[in-house]
Amino acid sequence: MSFLLPDAGLLFWMLIVFGVVFFILAKYGFPVIIDMIDERKKLIDESVQNAKEANEKLAAINAESEAILRNAHEEQAKILREAANTRDELIKEARKKAEFEGEKMLAETRHIIEMEKEDAIRDIRRQVAILSVDIAEKILRRELSSETKQHSVIEELIDEDIAIKS
Repeated sequence: MSFLLPDAGLLFWMLIVFGVVFFILAKYGFPVIIDMIDERKKLIDESVQNAKEANEKLAAINAESEAILRNAHEEQAKILREAANTRDELIKEARKKAEFEGEKMLAETRHIIEMEKEDAIRDIRRQVAILSVDIAEKILRRELSSETKQHSVIEELIDEDIAIKS
């Protein structure tokens, strides 16, 4: 017997044992292994599909969060613009109101000054009239101190009154 060439009987029994083992494996072992491989393949396929769906959902969530951030930035910019516009309007209104109040106070002050001026003028006229009457009284007393002077002034006034009426 040689180490490189097996006997025919040994070869026969090896083929029969191989056939029986192959038949038993083909009948009972390979279907179980194939079923396990198929289940594993399904599990991997489902995992891959779930991962794709998760990636799609994550991408959608990222896009939605970016849209929300954009909207928030736009809303923030809008609110800041509105606040700036409101501030400008309030400043304009305050200026207009201050100008109006200033003009009103200026008009009131002018009116008060005009009234005080008129009062001062009236007071000066009254004082001038009193002084004029006092001066005229003193002059008349001095001029009409004698009876002859009084008669001559009366005659002059009567002559002037007659001349004016005619």
